[in-house]
Amino acid sequence: MAHEFLVKDIAFQAGVSVATVDRVLNERPGVRKQTELRVHAAIRELEKQQAGVEFQGRKFGIDVVMEAPDRFTDTVRDAFESESTTFLPTIFRSRFHFAESMRPQDIAQLLDRVRLRGADGVVLKAPDVPEISAAVARLERSGIPVVTLVTDLPNAPRTAYAGADNRAAGETAAYLIGARFAGSPATVLTTLSSNRFRGEEEREIGFRRALRDRYPSVGVVEISEGLGRDDATGALVAEALSNNPGINAVYSIGGGNRAVLAAFGAAGRTCSVFVAHDLDAGNLELLRNGQIHFILHHDLKADVRTAFRAIMGRRGALAGPGAARLSAVEVITPYNIPASIR
Repeated sequence: MAHEFLVKDIAFQAGVSVATVDRVLNERPGVRKQTELRVHAAIRELEKQQAGVEFQGRKFGIDVVMEAPDRFTDTVRDAFESESTTFLPTIFRSRFHFAESMRPQDIAQLLDRVRLRGADGVVLKAPDVPEISAAVARLERSGIPVVTLVTDLPNAPRTAYAGADNRAAGETAAYLIGARFAGSPATVLTTLSSNRFRGEEEREIGFRRALRDRYPSVGVVEISEGLGRDDATGALVAEALSNNPGINAVYSIGGGNRAVLAAFGAAGRTCSVFVAHDLDAGNLELLRNGQIHFILHHDLKADVRTAFRAIMGRRGALAGPGAARLSAVEVITPYNIPASIR
């Protein structure tokens, strides 16, 4: 496979040793097929990042670690790739570690492997549990800055948080739903992918607080642990609808929105107002079709730039400290979809 990259750069991107890359490139035996595919995929990734242009500047290698559904990690990958040259001549090269479901101990072990191998920074979306916070602390003590993305780890000594104000997002959802019912009784189904994620918990706290203060006639039924997967989320929604005949609205915090709507349809129930998060392709289609009424959107590309800036600040590559800023939460309807996404 022809390429123009240093073996050490390929090894970094693939997450394997230099010796392994050398074996693959020279077609020597002793390498598992899966590892061989990772090396070839790493070369393709480096080609995409270079995009045919050479720049003389500092290069940062970072690891992006996320537990999230594929539809969200696809959007995140696009954001990192599009923003990788934002600070030219500085270039960011990202190695992605994505999984729809990971045990906390597996995430902690992955972070420890990154620490032992070395990196210029880590961007992390993970549950707020002690073993992951401890792994973050080990990274920071070793001099590797950690930026949490979308969901924070407030008890960990991370360098920065890049994302929106999740409590404000939940309060916004309460306003949109509560105003629709104008004081009439209603019951909202809130769907979390997992209550282990601090960002989702913050959204629900803000949602419940605003409803209690402004719309006390609106009740809440919560489901969680569907992990954003359609099958698991759909089953939880179907059970909630069966047990709660008054549910007539949805605040989707954790995704799986097609499955949520399918469960309403199978039960012959109407969802009077549906508020969701994230402008991925699936949600855009549901918004245009009128099945989702509002999407709470924040610019992931801005979050990525915040993460890059925080890492550069810790590495002494910025004049200032690279302070993080919370992303603005926008209410998106079919009539104001951002042109960059449309």
